Amino acid sequence: MTRFSRRQALFAGATMPLAATLPLPVFAKAEMQGSGFAPWNRFTLGSFEVTTLLAGTRAGDKPQETFGTNASPEDFAALSAANFIPADKTQNFFTPTVVNTGAELVLFDTGLAAEGTLAALTAAGYTPDQIDVVVLTHMHGDHIGGLMGADGTTPTFANARYVTGAAEHNHWSGAANEGFDKNVKPLNDKITFLDDGGSVASGITGMAAFGHSPGHMIYSVESNGQRLMITADTANHYVWSLQKPDWEVRFDADKAAAAAVRKQVFGMIAADKVPFIGYHMPFPGVGYVEAQADGFRYVPASYQLLLNG
Repeated sequence: MTRFSRRQALFAGATMPLAATLPLPVFAKAEMQGSGFAPWNRFTLGSFEVTTLLAGTRAGDKPQETFGTNASPEDFAALSAANFIPADKTQNFFTPTVVNTGAELVLFDTGLAAEGTLAALTAAGYTPDQIDVVVLTHMHGDHIGGLMGADGTTPTFANARYVTGAAEHNHWSGAANEGFDKNVKPLNDKITFLDDGGSVASGITGMAAFGHSPGHMIYSVESNGQRLMITADTANHYVWSLQKPDWEVRFDADKAAAAAVRKQVFGMIAADKVPFIGYHMPFPGVGYVEAQADGFRYVPASYQLLLNG
């Protein structure tokens, strides 16, 4: 053990007040990084792996110009306040999903543009040439925008086959839509068309959910008795569309049909207590719903799906 002499102890005591007055070393301050989170989230479903990708997110003003357009401003504000969200701003998320069946890598929807989707895909450990199947739930621009690369003519997923609903493709083929004509038509020879109940791959089944678009499809994913629903744009907001499924959404092509489908699909999901992935739900886009009053309460997934591994 080290021992100090009386003289050393007195000297140390005498210098302590002086040390307290000396300037402290200056350390560089860390820069503010801004809010954010990892652009991918992965869990297992039976023998499958499911990864959601954040292909993009953006804030918006005046959300009632899009959601709840048939609700009174007072009701819209009250529901927003009850759920701790502002009535004058919103945050939108764009969430493609990758399902690895063990035999094929299946991508559901492609984001607004290839750049954002590929950034999230790469961060998740995949390369575009590994995608075996691209499923298009419907043909709105934020779902088909990533089909072509930056040059606008080279397919982003060069080795993939493509699957979409027959009714959806038939509608847009005659619509003279620039996005469809540029991104989807060049791939027509590689597309397989589904009707209600059609199979994408073993364990992945399409279901008609028309309304948001003329042939909008959702998908049931099942492996080893575990099930998940990919609901695409059946509900576009976790509060305004789920708690009030009759509230109209500007982007729904057939608003009455879309409302009926919301009630049907989420009624089934609530009754079966299965998780779902919603394309515009808050990232990572995975949750459950509970039936309540005249709609549904969204319950974000916490650790339930991590226990599947």
